[in-house]
Amino acid sequence: MTKASDQKYRARIAGTGSYLPKKLLSNEDLIKLIENTQTTDAWIHERTGIRNRHVAADDQVTTDLALEAAKIALKESNIKPTDLDAILFATISPDQTMPSASCVLQRKLGARDCMALDLSAACSGFVYSLAVAGDFIANGSYKNILVIGAEILTRFVNYKDRDTCILFGDGAGAFVVTRSSDNEPSKIYSHHLHADGYISDVFELPMGGSAYPFTHENIDKGLHYMNMKGREIFKHAIRTMSQCCGEALEHNKMSGQEIDWVIPHQANVRIVEGVAKHFDISMDKVISIIENMGNTSAATIPIAFDTAIRDGRIKRGHHCLLAAFGAGVTSGSILLRY
Repeated sequence: MTKASDQKYRARIAGTGSYLPKKLLSNEDLIKLIENTQTTDAWIHERTGIRNRHVAADDQVTTDLALEAAKIALKESNIKPTDLDAILFATISPDQTMPSASCVLQRKLGARDCMALDLSAACSGFVYSLAVAGDFIANGSYKNILVIGAEILTRFVNYKDRDTCILFGDGAGAFVVTRSSDNEPSKIYSHHLHADGYISDVFELPMGGSAYPFTHENIDKGLHYMNMKGREIFKHAIRTMSQCCGEALEHNKMSGQEIDWVIPHQANVRIVEGVAKHFDISMDKVISIIENMGNTSAATIPIAFDTAIRDGRIKRGHHCLLAAFGAGVTSGSILLRY
């Protein structure tokens, strides 16, 4: 975490954008794909809070979704792609292993010569990326940074595994982070990031790296699908997200009641409710859009944030607490004033 004494400048969120593919996959649609006759809409909704999720078209790739969200965020910020100094792209589902998604997006945007970097922290990826962007701004390295969280996860789910396939959807969200002037109240106060690789086996997508390369044998084993230990994830998610939120509040000498909005990773409605209960925060102050979006990993927080801006809930000057938990396992929080 960057100390206030080390900061030359303040970072602010200049604009946001999001994009969700047109195709909707409802619970009823999903049930037809699942090889378990006991699965019902009520069973899915009760356990996850999800009724619908968006699915990318066959001819769409992750950077296509990111491009649409980025265009909106740049327009809202009144910043041209050529004004960008850096692109930070959080994803676990890039178009391909290389080149990086950030470089592909740079080309699609026409943002020539800016720095481009992918960050892989799964569902915590956007919080990690926003923290890095905030520090880059604060120490004077860059002035205008595009931060992206985008995923196409529906291509990595096994419809024979109902505990996993019911959760995930596709989408993209974007923030433009810029240097704040002295008279602007908007700022990123602090970030608090953690990881615990000792329990990395609770959520995995094994194939595609050097451990499990692309072979017919590994595909036959189903290693190209995500797999997770749901109960372990639930336990660790509430604990670590609560820890990160507590650190943010303590560091900035604020109480949960002083926060206008909590924007958590949209993984599971019960996890969201568990974190809110821990801090005695009313669910009325929690931005939750998981019902019609599902879990889009690194994209959930920027999509939820952008949605709440556009429906009038989040306004300039509001104190917002972002919190995430993801595979790795990773976790983090950011306290900011929008």
